[in-house]
Amino acid sequence: MLETAEFWVAVSFILFLALLVYFRVPQLAARALDDRAAQIRKELDDARKLREEAQALLAEYQRKQRDAEKEARQILEQAKQEAERFAQETRAKLTESLERRTRLAEQKIEQAEVQALHDVRAAAADRAVAAAERIIAAEVTGKKADDFVIQSIKDVKSSLN
Repeated sequence: MLETAEFWVAVSFILFLALLVYFRVPQLAARALDDRAAQIRKELDDARKLREEAQALLAEYQRKQRDAEKEARQILEQAKQEAERFAQETRAKLTESLERRTRLAEQKIEQAEVQALHDVRAAAADRAVAAAERIIAAEVTGKKADDFVIQSIKDVKSSLN
């Protein structure tokens, strides 16, 4: 039995296991595995925390984006309302300006008509006076002319007073 190779392999194997136990290799391996497991657990926890932070950050940015879009829509709507209000004010001012200019033009036309009528009457009166002077100068002479001048002076005095 001492001469067989299997015996010495078994003895060597048992001595090897005894040495491993003596030097606490299984405990060291278990501790190394436990440390590695703890390190992996810590890395997983850190990764989970980072993921949660990333999700929170993503949710915050999405909320900010929705708020910005909402604000942009409100600004756009307000700009449309202001543009419409400005257009209405401009239309009202333009209409008012056109009406005012139309009234002024009508007044000027009326004044021109009155002035033209006055000018025509004045011209007619001047021509009538000139014609009357010629007729009176040709037909009225002597005593009749004197009486006529006196009567005209009285008429002018009465019309001036």
